[in-house]
Amino acid sequence: MALPATQIRRGMVILFEGQLCKVVDFRHHTPGNLRAMVQTKLRNIRTGSSFEHRFRSADTVDRAALEQHEMEYLYSDGSHHHFMNTESFEQVALSGEDLGDAAQWLAPGLKLQAEFYEGLPIGIELPPSLELTVKQTEPTMKGATVSNVNKPAILENGVTIQVPPFINEGDRLRVDPAEGRYIERAK
Repeated sequence: MALPATQIRRGMVILFEGQLCKVVDFRHHTPGNLRAMVQTKLRNIRTGSSFEHRFRSADTVDRAALEQHEMEYLYSDGSHHHFMNTESFEQVALSGEDLGDAAQWLAPGLKLQAEFYEGLPIGIELPPSLELTVKQTEPTMKGATVSNVNKPAILENGVTIQVPPFINEGDRLRVDPAEGRYIERAK
């Protein structure tokens, strides 16, 4: 489906010169009295190589027609991460390169959306928030509750994020995996 270049967004998958590419970054740019353009950083999904391309605002891009299926993360075997389709029970494996930063958030039993293009898996979409337990952090210091300086905390999956000073080891947190940031304490 064709759409104007001005509607390109981060994370979108487009067909560029016959290749499937993911938009890693984009910036609308209007220099002086010249025509507007969209500067993009694209990553070729098949080869993994990144490159920059400038679209004029009048250009159109073809958004790739992706299918989405709910998948459940099963396990990792060192080189690949294995998922099961929750409807058909088919299993697929994605490499760490396919997943990028999302791989660190995987936990057995996690249900998520996987994107497929022409029957082949190309990536996953993590849920907007995950609940995880703090495994290690500095103890709360008296009077630190007034301070707005965050401290590092290591979560049960080994990821380190910044948390408010009142968070303690063993607390359950709601975390945004896309940005790797603390949202709130889980109830």
